Amino acid sequence: MSLSRGRRLGAFVFLAPGLAYLVVLLLVPLALVLSYTVFQRGRFGGVIYEFTWENFERLFDSLYLRVLVDSLEMAGLATLIALLLGYPTAYMIARLPRKWKTIALVAIVLPFWTNFIIRVYAWIILLSPEGLINGWLQAFGLGPYELLYNRGAVVLGLLYSYLPLMVLPLYASIEKLDPQLREASANLGASAFTTFRKVTLPLTVPGVFTGCLFVFVPSFGNFVIPEMLGGGKSAMVGNLIRTEFLSARDWPFGSALALALIAVLLVLLVVQAWVTRRA
Repeated sequence: MSLSRGRRLGAFVFLAPGLAYLVVLLLVPLALVLSYTVFQRGRFGGVIYEFTWENFERLFDSLYLRVLVDSLEMAGLATLIALLLGYPTAYMIARLPRKWKTIALVAIVLPFWTNFIIRVYAWIILLSPEGLINGWLQAFGLGPYELLYNRGAVVLGLLYSYLPLMVLPLYASIEKLDPQLREASANLGASAFTTFRKVTLPLTVPGVFTGCLFVFVPSFGNFVIPEMLGGGKSAMVGNLIRTEFLSARDWPFGSALALALIAVLLVLLVVQAWVTRRA
């Protein structure tokens, strides 16, 4: 056996498990979803294998477009707030002494050590009319307020759940900056704000877009938080897809919705890759 052939065989042996995983758990389900989009729903659910474009036409119904717009608004707002909170946090962590950086980063990822559902339930306890937040407000003669089962509660839940996914890529982007660039800017007479605006921020644009993508993508398709903190009043695309598959048993239209969601996310990935390459 030649050396080159042995290398190819070794590479195939190491790549085979990962490729099998992608084919079985990603490509095959995606192909099934794609195929269902052009078939019809059975009278009592299921799939009738008769070709139709009706599922794609229904996507442009005003009801579903409204859900799509609401999902974009809530996911976009959560992403924007996460950026405004995450960038200063990541910047300050990057400037800490080394031993404190580790402690700060552990504190950032600490919520992920707790089950996701438990963390969402904790917000129900905090935001309920008899919860801790309303209790504190009433101690000052305020409230109680309807803090739960509205769009604000959904955005808050998304922000809390995915804020660490904004901080970590921003920290990595800021941490690898050459400190001599900031020193040179200061030596040339630039103020701290000018240095940040013209040196630090432009060089961390890839981290900004990566963090925004990490927050927006899971927020856009989330259905647990809108269901639990929104009380079903603030439906998002994920809720709609789940309803079509499990309640309405309309697999073809649910597949069309899932395909539309994947298409939106692919566009975002392409934009993020383009911005990163340009930066």
